[in-house]
Amino acid sequence: MLNIGCHLSASKGFYNMAKTACDINANTFQFFTRNPRGFAAKDIDEGDIKKYHEFIKDKGFSKVLAHAPYTLNPASSDEKVRDLALRIMKDDLLRMEYVPNNLYNFHPGSHVGQGVEKGIELIVELLNTVLFEEQTTIVLLETMAGKGSEIGRSFEEIKEIIDKTKLNHKLGVCLDTCHIYDGGYDIVNNFEGVLNEFDRVIGLDRLHAIHMNDSKNPFESHKDRHEVIGGGSIGLDAMVKIINNPRLQNIPVFLETPNELDGYKEEIKILRENYNNN
Repeated sequence: MLNIGCHLSASKGFYNMAKTACDINANTFQFFTRNPRGFAAKDIDEGDIKKYHEFIKDKGFSKVLAHAPYTLNPASSDEKVRDLALRIMKDDLLRMEYVPNNLYNFHPGSHVGQGVEKGIELIVELLNTVLFEEQTTIVLLETMAGKGSEIGRSFEEIKEIIDKTKLNHKLGVCLDTCHIYDGGYDIVNNFEGVLNEFDRVIGLDRLHAIHMNDSKNPFESHKDRHEVIGGGSIGLDAMVKIINNPRLQNIPVFLETPNELDGYKEEIKILRENYNNN
């Protein structure tokens, strides 16, 4: 079964996101936990959460994916920025327990000139503070394109973060197709080789989600500009091979392409029509 969804606005609550997902033939969705370019978060609406759980119980929903705000940077050289990242993630993980057993994704951060090793040390410090044994949420490190001083541009950098985190059984990876292609992993001509490399370095058991995005830029550009499915340098054929790969079945796929709802609906339709592992 192809578990697929897209990014939806959380402004109207969980129930409306789930209903919208069903309307576009999705069986999962991604959402920001708070303002993606800021820090403000809505109060938890327990009535909405109850309606959501009742609505999805017979809909065959896969795990949903919460996304931390882009402004969160646990690898910053500024202590105030790191402290804010810590407080946000700590609060987000407590909020996620209202919808237990789901996924929470974040960009590892940028070391802003301190160096990769220092940046990794600071990210691990945050994770060792916010993760707790009782949480049901798996926290995902997103693969990055290598723009500027981003950390997570290689599987090795992500592996180092995981290995140095105490409660690393609470950690996983979200693989972004645009990011890794822009970052130098050739998923167009050698996806099996890339998957083998991921398995060798990190382990496929750590892969919990896929961000499926085409790229506006060429291979190894380190630019991170998403494009609609089939409209960029990765192309539809590569995407179809990914969703049909036998090693990736049941891993939820989330679209972050530059689209409105109708565009997402069309992309989901195209990918479902090209899915052969029914």
